[in-house]
Amino acid sequence: MTTPTTGQPPSEPVSKRAAGTPSATARLDRIPVATTSHRRWALLLGFLFSFDLIDLNTFAYVAPRLREQWDLSLDGVGVITSVGFAGMFLGALLGGRLSDRLGRRRVLLGAVVFYSCFSLLSALSLTPWQLGATRFLTGVGLQAMTGVLLVWVSEMFPRALRGRYQSWILVLGFIGVPVSAWVSRLVIPLGPESWRWVFVVGALGVAGVLVAARILPESVRWQVAHGRENAALSLVARLEKEAVARTGAPLPPPAETAPLPRARLADLLTGRNRRRLIATSLVSVFLILCFYGFNSWVPTLLVENGYTQSESLTVTSVLAAAAVPGALLAIPFIDRWDRRWLLLGIETCVAALLLAFGLIDGATALIVSGFLATMLLQCGVAVQYTYIPEVFPTPLRGMGAGIATGFGRLSGVIGGVAVSWIYTTFGFAAVFVYLAAMALLMGLVLVVLGERTTNKALDEIGSDTVPPAAAREPRTTRGEL
Repeated sequence: MTTPTTGQPPSEPVSKRAAGTPSATARLDRIPVATTSHRRWALLLGFLFSFDLIDLNTFAYVAPRLREQWDLSLDGVGVITSVGFAGMFLGALLGGRLSDRLGRRRVLLGAVVFYSCFSLLSALSLTPWQLGATRFLTGVGLQAMTGVLLVWVSEMFPRALRGRYQSWILVLGFIGVPVSAWVSRLVIPLGPESWRWVFVVGALGVAGVLVAARILPESVRWQVAHGRENAALSLVARLEKEAVARTGAPLPPPAETAPLPRARLADLLTGRNRRRLIATSLVSVFLILCFYGFNSWVPTLLVENGYTQSESLTVTSVLAAAAVPGALLAIPFIDRWDRRWLLLGIETCVAALLLAFGLIDGATALIVSGFLATMLLQCGVAVQYTYIPEVFPTPLRGMGAGIATGFGRLSGVIGGVAVSWIYTTFGFAAVFVYLAAMALLMGLVLVVLGERTTNKALDEIGSDTVPPAAAREPRTTRGEL
């Protein structure tokens, strides 16, 4: 039996490349265009990511119906939302750690199967406790999949196109947001138990695993870091051939960088890695508090503020349609401008629009400001999702990005309860003042603590973040990657 991506027996050790020949990572970095394989992978990952977002948004849309059917309180809605984020925190850490040890591809596909199974079980829930348990476990799989997907894209796409293709994958993925909204709008009013089908739709992404198992390879950088240079070279040679066929010109010569030494988890807490971990964790926290504080709570808050359930779902369906143009908006700028300053500009506009949403009366102002805020929030997500995995060295990329996004998801536990408390204590407008503050802080973090990554090779960014082996204490096997 051979592996689908290398053609070699999975248990057979792969010899190292001959001395003096270019490394697989250097040859990968010189590819200037997205090849046929890159575009095929982007379509597949966009499909998988769309079901991630469908599943992620399902509870927000069924919550108003469950409030009626199960007599679920606002606090109950907040608790179920929060336990989902707690599951995502665990999933971010597990997914990141396992992807550094077992491989990006294996963990990504396993996570899709995992969350799809528990989304189906969510549809069978009979009590809030059962639904909370299944949403926790769904969250584990959702974030494991998302975190590893972002890492895989950062490692496999040309450096001058990382942001653009990350954005294109988000464009395809964000199609899941209006799909989720409109499925909910059409299905939930059909009957008292119709909400269950919304969770069934969220599990259909498992079909993409059958395709991914055949066409999605393991990350070249992960293979090199784990001594599988020949397998990586075979894949890179195919990409080089496709790139030459597309450009009609020879590729530039490979530019070698010093190989990174093996790394320990403790290296994430030293030097520039520590600063990067703090910066990416904070930006993830403010993203979740703002993004999901808005998207998860708007359907319920509109009903509480006097709108009918049908009107609320209609408004949120219109807002959900802003997701795709939001990610598209990032494409012309994300690989041209410094991602830090681009994010600050985006989030400043988001803060102003959220204030307008909460403070200006009238349906037109509500829809226009909400649509534009949603669009720019999604644009900012594209910038952040590109930036976060870029700043960590390959041996620690999965875990570093996992910790950063994990803290963001964990903040959703507090965020779900915070929105409920702010609304109950201070009212509708105060919620959006709070969300606007989170958006502004999100933009400021990377300007203050971050660094430029646009158009830089990943090995160049991470080359000074892993201490040389000679400078360390004697290494033990415990905690190594």
